[in-house]
Amino acid sequence: MSTERDGKAKSTVFPVLFAISIAHLINDSLQAVIPASYPILRDSLHLSYTQLGMITFILYFSSSVMQPFVGAFADARPTPYMLPAGMLLSFLGMLGLAFAPGYMTVLGSVVLVGIASAVFHPEGARIAYLTAGSRRGLAQSIFQVGGNAGSAMAPLMTALIFYPFGQFGAIWFTIVAALGVVLQTWVARWYKGHLMTSRQMTKNKTAGQEELKYQKRVIGAIVVIILIAFARSLFGSSIGTYFVFYLMENYKLSIPEAQIYIFLYMGAGILGTFFGGPLSDRIGRKNVILLSVLGASPFALLLPHAGELWTYPLLVILGLINHSSFSVTVVYVQELMPGKVGMVSGLITGLAFGMGAIGTVVVGGLIDLTSLSIVITLCSFMPLFGFIGLLLPSDKTIRGRLEQKKDKDEMTTGV
Repeated sequence: MSTERDGKAKSTVFPVLFAISIAHLINDSLQAVIPASYPILRDSLHLSYTQLGMITFILYFSSSVMQPFVGAFADARPTPYMLPAGMLLSFLGMLGLAFAPGYMTVLGSVVLVGIASAVFHPEGARIAYLTAGSRRGLAQSIFQVGGNAGSAMAPLMTALIFYPFGQFGAIWFTIVAALGVVLQTWVARWYKGHLMTSRQMTKNKTAGQEELKYQKRVIGAIVVIILIAFARSLFGSSIGTYFVFYLMENYKLSIPEAQIYIFLYMGAGILGTFFGGPLSDRIGRKNVILLSVLGASPFALLLPHAGELWTYPLLVILGLINHSSFSVTVVYVQELMPGKVGMVSGLITGLAFGMGAIGTVVVGGLIDLTSLSIVITLCSFMPLFGFIGLLLPSDKTIRGRLEQKKDKDEMTTGV
């Protein structure tokens, strides 16, 4: 009976996995509507740069910083239909943005979209985990690629939707949100069917909490992972936000010419995210994390000193390597803390990413105080921070722990 159950556990439920990845694409593309609308909102509502900065802060605070708390709640009380309910909030947010008469209405719409994103990510990551079987790295990569693709749509939205239609162009995204509600309702039904099994696993896990030494090591490893994810996010956000101005200033490029470089970096990042997960299934999570953060270091250090031509391949390589551990860090901590999938997702993809994005504001302040070239050079040292990844427990240690817990669960259930 145990062998039969293990065989089932190893199979990956691809229909649900692809569905939650598409839902991730929809969620993050709706979140990307906010920054994509900035040029139009600034003109139509006469907003200042400070007000646009506050919109960004509210978006990241509500969507990212709140995720660990939402995740912890979802771990304690899994609620399948929280997914379509969150997407309904995004629907209302898009509606509000399309008809917003002033700044405060825009802020209210942004809060709705942010909360919807905070609700989606922990539960979405849990579903990706449940569908993974033995291929957790691959499953998390497929899930994350959906989100990365959605975020990368912001420049296209500005050009194709907001430029020709103005602020009212946001109304088109209510159709996208409505499709998201339908899709996530279907996913929620599947999730509900697996909820009783998930609850039984949680009960078994809470039954034996004797290993204080291991728990302390887990806490230390999580702190290291959060710091690595923060540094990676801050580096990526700095490249995405400020490097375009560096290119325009140093090489006298036009805005469209400079945007090609950033598009290459983001496109390579999507590929890196996808391939990093399956690679970690083969060579281990810790190895991919170290390869990502330390492997990016020499190319990052070269970037400020490269010429206009060499910057192209350097950004592609950096996008591939820097994003290769994006999904892997989530899976690594999920295996460190089985049963806390939602909170883990909130910590890594929410809190750490949000901290990195908010840290970009500090980077902007440093540029104002010094110069663009100095700060871009300083940012090139960020990947070196990844050396702290050497302190992480090995995959062998984590696998041994998981096997022990599995054996205890089987003894408890009599399987």
